[in-house]
Amino acid sequence: MNKSMSGRLFLSFILLVTAIFAVLELVIGQLFPFYLEDYVEVQTEIVQQNVAELIQQENIELTSSQEEKLLQAYDAHIDEEYFGYIRVRLMLVLVFLFLVAIAVIGLVSYRMVNNFVEPIEAVTRTAQELAVGNYYARAFANGPKTIVELRNSINVLARSLQDITKIREIEEERLKTLIENMGSALMMIDREGYISIVNKQFLHRFDLTVEQVQSKNFLTVGLPEKLEIFIDHVFLTEQPYQKQLELELQQEITHKLVYGAPVVGEHGRWLGVVLVMHDVTELIRLEQIRKDFVANVSHELRTPITSIKGFSETLLDGAYKDENMLLSFLEIIYKESNRLQELIHDLLELSKIEQHGFSVDIAPTSLQGVIARVVDVTSPRLDEKNMQFDMQMDKDVRVLGDENRLIQIFTNLISNAVTYSPDSTVITVTMKQNADYGIVEVADQGIGIDKHEIARVFERFYRIDRARSRNSGGTGLGLAIVKHLVEAHQGKIVVTSEVGKGTKIQIQLPLVPSS
Repeated sequence: MNKSMSGRLFLSFILLVTAIFAVLELVIGQLFPFYLEDYVEVQTEIVQQNVAELIQQENIELTSSQEEKLLQAYDAHIDEEYFGYIRVRLMLVLVFLFLVAIAVIGLVSYRMVNNFVEPIEAVTRTAQELAVGNYYARAFANGPKTIVELRNSINVLARSLQDITKIREIEEERLKTLIENMGSALMMIDREGYISIVNKQFLHRFDLTVEQVQSKNFLTVGLPEKLEIFIDHVFLTEQPYQKQLELELQQEITHKLVYGAPVVGEHGRWLGVVLVMHDVTELIRLEQIRKDFVANVSHELRTPITSIKGFSETLLDGAYKDENMLLSFLEIIYKESNRLQELIHDLLELSKIEQHGFSVDIAPTSLQGVIARVVDVTSPRLDEKNMQFDMQMDKDVRVLGDENRLIQIFTNLISNAVTYSPDSTVITVTMKQNADYGIVEVADQGIGIDKHEIARVFERFYRIDRARSRNSGGTGLGLAIVKHLVEAHQGKIVVTSEVGKGTKIQIQLPLVPSS
């Protein structure tokens, strides 16, 4: 583990002081003999000079040899053994003083390091944590005034960065929530043509994943050609642009109102393009249905009214005088007026069912009883075409439903089956159940429905065979009423058909909960 700055500084200082004291001790140890010899020689000379002066002052009579011997007696000689002892003692004293000095200096320097270096290290560590994004880090450093001021500045900076980060995270979360939960598809492309942002709606509508589009060029992710041309236009013009596009997505034709605009940053720097796509398919469909409805109602009303008016004018012009013609024309007028009455009744009924808040009187109901009543009502029509029922009902099934509305549903279905089936065929009615639903299937051996028309059979006034339906007296609203009534029962309706072989319509209704 790497040592901290304070540890390294303290160790370096102690090593430096130790080296200095060691050198001093070595120097003193080496110079001590020389200084001691000089000291002995000087002291010997001084003593001999004093003895000579004392002899002269006292007028002591000595011969030259005696005086020389006397002076030699005061000549000091260094005892090697004693000198070695003194030298060892000196070295021990120096070592002791050296250790004491090192200890004192170490303690003082350690306190200095703690007071100056460690606070700086603590502030440095905090700054490093802030640099890597840990804005919760705080500096806890004591020391001189400058250190405390530095610590306070770092902590204020950390708090400011923490607050800014929190605000940024909140804003990012709000923006992400807005983008992900907006009802429109959104895509942002950078200036190089790479996709940087998409939301869930975009991925869902184009059947893509984040991995397939993130940081990919928009020309390589498989977007519809019309949308790519639209994006190119925004890139080239660098101006906001709006257009309604008809796109084929997941084998369905959809209509998108696309708005594209350049994204401009600070100082007018161009950053890329943002696209918002509103799905207006349902609005287009509803508008088309409204137009078709007006046209169909006008057409359906015009036919009987024209017949009634034409035959009435003929009678008024004198045809009433012919009794046979009069009765024939009155019968036609009566039939057309009945047809007109049925059309208006179905229109009012459909309008009532489609109103917000429409509900049915739900109660436990016997499907077998409902089917029996429907068979009684529709049997005369089957007899007219020499048709028969094939009833496949092993046991009764009880569902939650409105008995009168259920009779209306199955009467419409069987009437349609009779209308679109040739003479001498069989209509099969099957009743069964699964874990959640009671199921009734009405199957005919009629003309059948083409696959691409199955989704439209529940539209108002839509007919598979217009001539046959109109001649039969149908209004073209029966299946539309059936669909809304089934949905009001929280049920399901499924159509399967094959052209030339017949059609089977399955109605699923919630079962009565078992007690």
